[in-house]
Amino acid sequence: MTLYLSGPPTPIKKARINITGSKSESNRLLLLQALYPNLKIENLSNADDVKVMMEGLKVTSGTVDIHHAGTAMRFLTAYFATKESADVTLTGSSRMQERPIKVLVDALRQLGADIEYLKTEGYPPLRIRGKKLERSKVSLPANISSQYISALLLVAPGTQKGLELELLGEITSVPYIKMTLSLLNEMGIKSSFSGNKIKVGPTDTISARSIRVESDWSSASYFYSIAAFSEIGTHLELTSYKDKSLQGDRVLADIYRHFGVETRIEGSTLHLIKNAHPGKPGEDKDVVFNFHLADAPDIAQTIAVNCFGLQIGCRITGLHTLKIKETDRLEALKIELTKLGARIEVSDHHLEMTPVDHIEKDVSIATYKDHRMAMAFAPLALKTNLYIEEAEVVSKSYPDFWRDLEQLNFQISQTDH
Repeated sequence: MTLYLSGPPTPIKKARINITGSKSESNRLLLLQALYPNLKIENLSNADDVKVMMEGLKVTSGTVDIHHAGTAMRFLTAYFATKESADVTLTGSSRMQERPIKVLVDALRQLGADIEYLKTEGYPPLRIRGKKLERSKVSLPANISSQYISALLLVAPGTQKGLELELLGEITSVPYIKMTLSLLNEMGIKSSFSGNKIKVGPTDTISARSIRVESDWSSASYFYSIAAFSEIGTHLELTSYKDKSLQGDRVLADIYRHFGVETRIEGSTLHLIKNAHPGKPGEDKDVVFNFHLADAPDIAQTIAVNCFGLQIGCRITGLHTLKIKETDRLEALKIELTKLGARIEVSDHHLEMTPVDHIEKDVSIATYKDHRMAMAFAPLALKTNLYIEEAEVVSKSYPDFWRDLEQLNFQISQTDH
């Protein structure tokens, strides 16, 4: 499905959007609920990745196909490895079979897990025979996707001796690790994180409790983008958020001050208020924004598109994990922004862009089966009309995205273009 987008016929003044629970929190809590069934979860995400996770957790034998869901691949690998009755083949899409899993498999094997590769060494699909893990100490590189680390931490309380995890080198994506530990602590599971060592104690049972999932800050990023492109005075309200969020993407509140967007949290409502224009070429030719996003790589695409649309130079670093996402996000950004007229260079870990004074119109944006490509480029319709290819891909994390844009009076039509 290709959609043709243009901005609202009149400027956005004020609007309120309800956003479902965080995909990251939801999948963590679903795994913990599988270990401790007396946990009740509220405001669960309606994303495809979460539905896949829910279905996968019900299986004990046969094939589990998680399609494009990277989080489910990592979390279920650890879950099935520690579930004594499990004998499963864990597989996914062709792209998923190109995304490395070796670091996690090596760590689980150190603990005694029975996992074999069915095609290419280091990549899915996997044959996993669950068993009781006898060992409790493991080490792995720290500069990898935090999902490998979180997968081990989430299954640790259900093992005999818990887990002592040593992280080697510089630790990235720390907020996601802390999110996992905070959820464990909220359930009464003891853990510690000191220096490069994380410990999680074994826990047989927990007391019955209910945990409400906070709405997704990654989903909020697209509305930050819309606010940044909008007129001064624009006011967007998003629900439901926490002042002390566990999510790494909460750094949006600090980053978007550079784009003239103020953040307030009142009760459970996140208020985004456009109150200033950022510097632009012609006003200040030396304006270059520098962002290091190793702890929040999922918002890199949104920020890059914002800088391009606002005609601002930027350098974004800490992006090494983007090479192994749904697509190579750095190369995808370079290709699609260049179509629109950008001057952009990328490496394996950073992106650099110089400002331009013209944006091409009616460009067709390829999404590479990557939900974040579709949603990151959509707000640019406030600056130029554009096509979004394979627009249905947003269902991976935010199924209601196009409906919510229409709520803001974006003009959206399906086309055979």
